[in-house]
Amino acid sequence: MITTHVLDASVGAAAVGVTVILEMRQASEWMPIGRGVTDGKGRITLTEGGPLAPGTYRLTFDIAGYHRERGVTTPFFPEVKVAFIVRDTDDRYHVQLLLSPFGYTVYKDS
Repeated sequence: MITTHVLDASVGAAAVGVTVILEMRQASEWMPIGRGVTDGKGRITLTEGGPLAPGTYRLTFDIAGYHRERGVTTPFFPEVKVAFIVRDTDDRYHVQLLLSPFGYTVYKDS
């Protein structure tokens, strides 16, 4: 399962309404396989059902759109792209994003 949680450090709360796209790498191309918007707690489950396929995945977070909705017209980073490798298909991949208009941190949570 691939999930994410987005927190906004500039307000000390969950980042509600962030659009996130999940892609899987197929040779040299990225194929979209999931999409969603963070809920009231800043969370999304992007895969459901059976086990994941091993491979390289990428999450793209539209943080410019999120910041615009909150009146920040000139954030430095318009999007965050995070690529990661799924080796253990039974594992849970929970990617945390902590953002502000001028920086971000990403890490895998258990």
